[in-house]
Amino acid sequence: MAEPRFRRYAPEVRAGMLVEAGMACLARGGIGAFTVDNICAEAGASRGLIAHHFGGKDGLLVAVHAAAYAPVLEGWEGVGLPGLVDRLFAPAQFTEPGPRVWLALWGEIAVNPVLKAEHERHYTAYRTKVAAVVGDDVLAGAVIALADGLWLEQCLAPDVMSPDRAKAACRMLLRPILGDV
Repeated sequence: MAEPRFRRYAPEVRAGMLVEAGMACLARGGIGAFTVDNICAEAGASRGLIAHHFGGKDGLLVAVHAAAYAPVLEGWEGVGLPGLVDRLFAPAQFTEPGPRVWLALWGEIAVNPVLKAEHERHYTAYRTKVAAVVGDDVLAGAVIALADGLWLEQCLAPDVMSPDRAKAACRMLLRPILGDV
């Protein structure tokens, strides 16, 4: 008897597999590689499962964004000023394929209204967490922008901007405003 073309999985397992496949496609080839065919081939799934679980490709992209944002939003309990920089540059955010996924997502956020709305929701939650530490919403946005810029440098030139160097630069720039961070 021939092997079935696709295996059956519990719905939540299959949905997770599709998210992981979407992340892998983004990491491998950017938004251009985020195609239904590529994702289904990566996940070993039929085309209809993306629509079934996510309503379509944009819905899956939103789920991938949520999965990428999860490490950014987790682990803020008890973070104060002394731990702020370490939290902003937590190693989980820099584990592959995360950086390449984020580079692809950032470009798409600017042109995809569905993804932009999802990003604004997560970014608001992130900014709220940082504001709780620094005591001001406007300053929180500036701190995130600084961290994002250093993170981007780290992604594009890791031999020049190491994680330790990025943290040192962030501390140096924030010290006059926040003291020892």
